[in-house]
Amino acid sequence: MAESDGKSTVLNGGSEEKEPGEDHHEEEADASGSKEEQTQSSSQDAPKETGETSGDKPMPDAETEANRDGEEDDNEEEEEEDTDSMDGSGLYSLTEDGERESEGGRRERAKDKDGGKRAARKRNRPGGGTNHSTSSDEDDDEDEEEEQKDDDEDDDEAMEAWLGAELCDLRGPEWRAVPSLRSREIGRDSHQFVRRVCGARGLVQRLELQGRLEKHTGCVNTLHFNPSGTRLASGSDDLRVVIWDWAVRHAELEFDSGHKSNVFQAKFLPHSGDSTLAMCARDGQIRVAELSATQRCKNTKRVAQHKGAAHKLALEPDSPCSFLSAGEDAVVFGIDLRLDRPANKLVVVKEGDKKVGLYTIFVNPAKTQHFAVGGRDQYVRIYDQRKINENDNNGVLKKFCPSHLVSSESKTNITCLVYSHDGTELLASYNDEDIYLFDSNHSDGADYRRRYKGHRNNATVKGVNFYGPCSEFVVSGSDCGHIYLWDKYSARIVQFMEGDRGGVVNCLEPHPHLPGMATSGLDHDIKLWAPTAESPTGLKGLKEVMKKNKRERDEDSVRHGDQYDTQLLWFLMRHMRNRRPPRARREGGEADTDESWSSPDSSDEEEGGPDHVQCMSS
Repeated sequence: MAESDGKSTVLNGGSEEKEPGEDHHEEEADASGSKEEQTQSSSQDAPKETGETSGDKPMPDAETEANRDGEEDDNEEEEEEDTDSMDGSGLYSLTEDGERESEGGRRERAKDKDGGKRAARKRNRPGGGTNHSTSSDEDDDEDEEEEQKDDDEDDDEAMEAWLGAELCDLRGPEWRAVPSLRSREIGRDSHQFVRRVCGARGLVQRLELQGRLEKHTGCVNTLHFNPSGTRLASGSDDLRVVIWDWAVRHAELEFDSGHKSNVFQAKFLPHSGDSTLAMCARDGQIRVAELSATQRCKNTKRVAQHKGAAHKLALEPDSPCSFLSAGEDAVVFGIDLRLDRPANKLVVVKEGDKKVGLYTIFVNPAKTQHFAVGGRDQYVRIYDQRKINENDNNGVLKKFCPSHLVSSESKTNITCLVYSHDGTELLASYNDEDIYLFDSNHSDGADYRRRYKGHRNNATVKGVNFYGPCSEFVVSGSDCGHIYLWDKYSARIVQFMEGDRGGVVNCLEPHPHLPGMATSGLDHDIKLWAPTAESPTGLKGLKEVMKKNKRERDEDSVRHGDQYDTQLLWFLMRHMRNRRPPRARREGGEADTDESWSSPDSSDEEEGGPDHVQCMSS
């Protein structure tokens, strides 16, 4: 984003210098302004004296000429500002020491300049500042318009200061296409070629929509690539799961999940030959689908039951039969499919004596015994499965929170968190707040390292993710329907794309080996993105969208209260009213059985329904 005083920003270099001759133009503008004041004051005084002696009105010719000169000077000044404007094509800027004047000095100069312009406009009105030729109503309208313009400029300056408060300079490009291609041709570092390409900023800035996958009849809540990246699993509010051959945009398999409410996640278990899919949903059930090599679903089984909605699952990177689940009942289950009763309650998350409902969970890929959770408070909590003692700090190994949110009165929630590729960093997205990056190796209570701003997270339980083989970028959806990608190190926005027309992008799934990703949200389709644009993004429209997001967030922070819980309750009640009746047995299929893999700690209030469902592809 450009500064309100018209300074441009370089997209990739991180350096921001004044345009040549800018100071010279400003001096000329100041000189022109002073000249204009002298000319107008003399032209106004002369007619006024004549009018007092003769009783006639001021001479219209001299007055008109002075007004015309003033308007021309004013138009020249505005045209000069427009020439330096960004036109929505740059990154939001950051003041650099030694290169540009201080933020405070720039604001003072802008205020003085605005004050002079307002005075000039007032003098240039018909009648030379008198009430002879204009009505008081017209003057009031003009004053209101000028005040509105001033308020808009003040808002721009405030947002610019907010956005630029914690930014760093963009680093130079680490991957260059021509040298890299030449090295690959002669066999030098060829095994690193794809990894470096996927993490190149130049390709991220060329991401564009490639196509859509259409099969679901409800919002698409979850996306997950298999380990090889050849298949994509999706789950939806329509209670169905689809397995895609995304490269040819074909649905290989579609089956009934067995859930009674919105499917929130569906994930391939690693090293299972894509034959096992774990699922969770709003009904609190954790189910496992067994898939055959002939593109059909054998059955789905319930393996655990939460007392509230279960939003997320966490896979252990090297295990084909064990994973974790977290629910709004504050319970974390460890699930091992090799056991007769797979679910084992690991911990009930609490803050003091109060349970904390959970929205997200993730396993550290480098230390698989560690997992992190987040939910209905501001703390990221890390646990060690080997030594959870609820009598000792409620079993928490360590917890993180942005320092300004520790004692905040606003009710913040963590909607999603994720570890980096090597487990050293932890990313957390807060509702009605920003995205924060923590060092997972820091001690208990450490503050965040980076903060990513500009998006809006309010309407749904929104996801966040790293992008790139070495977690070089941060990607998130937004309530405005756009997709944001930040450079992880500098926290600057490097890509901005229109996602869902329905207004909210929730799910973002980067491809495990290729430069591209899949996204979904309130629309009923899945969108595929790849770096095929001829030129890098210009970030067109980013400034206006971020202004709107910031304004809405500030307004909501005043009246927030328990709005987030109210929204979740509304969605739940809406589902309960429209709940479907129990499913009938399919023709030719096996009857529902009483077999249950549920934990003895499962809910006593769960609804009746099949634990074992025979399903067939459609």
